[in-house]
This record gives sequence, C-alpha cells and structure tokens, in this order.
Amino acid sequence: MLDLARRIISLCRKEFLAILKDPANRVILVVPSLVESFLFGYAATFDLINVPYALLDQSRGATSVELIARLDGTGVFKRVATLQTQRDIAGVIDSQQALMVIQIGPRFEQQVNAGEPAPVQLILDARNSNSASSAAGYVASIIESYNATLGGNARQPLKVEARAWYNPNLETRWNLMPGLIASLSMIQTMLLAALTVARERENGTFDQLLVTPFSPMEIMAGKVIPIVTIGLLQSTIVLLVSLYWFEVPLAGSLVTLYTGLALFIIASVGLGLAISAVCTTMQQAMLYTFMLVMPLIMLSGLATPVRNMPEFIQTITLANPLRFAIDLMQRVYLEGADLSMVGYDLIPLLIMAAVMLPFAAWLFRNRLL
Repeated sequence: MLDLARRIISLCRKEFLAILKDPANRVILVVPSLVESFLFGYAATFDLINVPYALLDQSRGATSVELIARLDGTGVFKRVATLQTQRDIAGVIDSQQALMVIQIGPRFEQQVNAGEPAPVQLILDARNSNSASSAAGYVASIIESYNATLGGNARQPLKVEARAWYNPNLETRWNLMPGLIASLSMIQTMLLAALTVARERENGTFDQLLVTPFSPMEIMAGKVIPIVTIGLLQSTIVLLVSLYWFEVPLAGSLVTLYTGLALFIIASVGLGLAISAVCTTMQQAMLYTFMLVMPLIMLSGLATPVRNMPEFIQTITLANPLRFAIDLMQRVYLEGADLSMVGYDLIPLLIMAAVMLPFAAWLFRNRLL
C-alpha cells in the first residue's frame, strides 16, 4: 500500500507541475474564478435596481402628481423624459431610452374624484420581457397601495402580509451565488481534465508514461486527484467571495457543502477525462468540452427552474450532475440542509462519480493503451 501511495503521489506531483509550471496557467486557475464571481454577482441579477421610464401626464392634477411622486420615491424608477404628446412615445421606446412609458389620461383627476375607474396605461419595452414584467408588477403594487389610501381602510378589511423564507429581500444574488460555487468550478475542472491527455499526446510525453510500471488505474488516480484539488480550491474562492464580499450568509454546514462538491467535481473530472480519452488534439478536447458545458448549464436550473421545462427535458436533466449540485448548494447554503436532507442530490452525484471514472478508465485502456 505504501508503494502504491508513493507511485500515485509521484504521478500527482508530475500532474501538478505540468499544470502549474506555466505562469499563464497559474493565472488562469485563479483569476477567472474571481472575475466571474464578481461579474455574475453584480451583472447577472433580475432585481429591479434602475428602471428608466418616461411620463406622459395629460391630467397634470394633484392626484397624478402624488402618484408619480410615490413612484419616484422608491428609488428604483428613474424618469428620463417627460412627454407632451402620444407621438413622443414611440421614440423613447424604440431608442431604448426608457423601459416603459406611463400614460395618464386627461380626465384622470375628475375620474378619481368621482369614484370612477381611472386607468393608468403602461407601455412596456417587451424586448427585455423579464425586466418589463417585473417593472409592471412593481408599478401595479404601488398603484394598489395608493388605491388603499384613496378608498380608506374600511373598504379593504383583509390585509396580505408576505414573508420570504431563506431570502428575505428576494435578492437574485442570494439565489445565484451558491449555484456559481458548483458551475464555475465545473467549467475549469472539465477543461483541465479534457486537456490533460491531449496535451501529453501533443507534447509526446504520453508514450513515455505508458512504458512506466504504472497501471492504468494509477495513471487515472494521478490525473484525477490534482484536478479535484484544484476544483475544490476554485469553489472555495467563489464561496469566500459570496460570504465576505456579497455577504450572502451560509446557513448550512461546510462538511455537507464540501461533501457534495467533492462528489460533483469527481463526476465532472470523469466526464472531462472521458472527453480527453477520445480526443487526439487539445483543439478537439476544448471544442468538445465547450459543446457540453453550455447545455449542462442551461439544463441545470441555474438560470431557469427545471420544473418550468417540458417533461421530456426534465427527464434529460436527470443525467446532468450540475442539476443536482446546484440544488444541493442552494439548499445547504440558504436552507441549512444537512446530509440526511440532501440525499436526493447526493445519491445521483455518487452514482455519476462511480460510473464516470470507471468509464473514463475503460476508455483509457481500450482507446489509448
């Protein structure tokens, strides 16, 4: 056993040196994780922060002024234009100067005072459908709140109080950052694993490795352990950014979190090594990796919920390790789930890790050796 451990350690040392000896590689292993964490944390958000709008107030009464003051007072809506006629609407929408136009009719004041329906028209730029829908819902809630002040509390005896669990302020970042802990590390580890054999074949060192007394499983272990270690380090970088920069609190256990991460990264490395085994050049390995990464991310539930997908697509996602990894990260990070509560995610990841590595070893033995 000691002799086996020494041989595997020597292979791991060789693999670490091959990866880290190039200064450019050392930068690539650290900088992209940091940059992507900040980019996704700041840019990839569905929260309403700055909504430009244009106003066409044909009433110009006290009621419309008070309603618009409530809108401006939220700090979310920024008036970029005050229109004079309906002909001006198309210009601000077509040029994307405003996400929406609020039109208040000329009889708005009289209708409100008379207790009649007083419509407020929203013209939305639906080219950005998600933001437009969220903005319309926000405006509707402001108008509903204003209606309550006009109608008096007696007309609305029921009051709805909403409470959001696990994400009190409904911030997109809280949902996104835990998922990035898994997804960003997957990209790097799959690419490293896919390039490992292809790089040695191009450099002519793989034939030298074959004539050594190492068995295929030892060679496999020597390539898997360094990449899994690097993947865990990259996940740790994203975790630290989430915790201390974006201040997304960790509710669960680090042991549970890293148990799921380790199984997921092993499965990802197995997939990358399988790609590497069937490729003859680094260019092929990179092409096949990027062909797989995008569908894996799109079918993971990171951007859109899996339950919103067609049923046959949901069935396909069961073969995607990233789906279970993201669900596990979010549940442990936000809910505080323990190992007994995330078995639905851990068992598929364990099965995938147990299948992918032997499959990659079989490809090594039958396609390369």
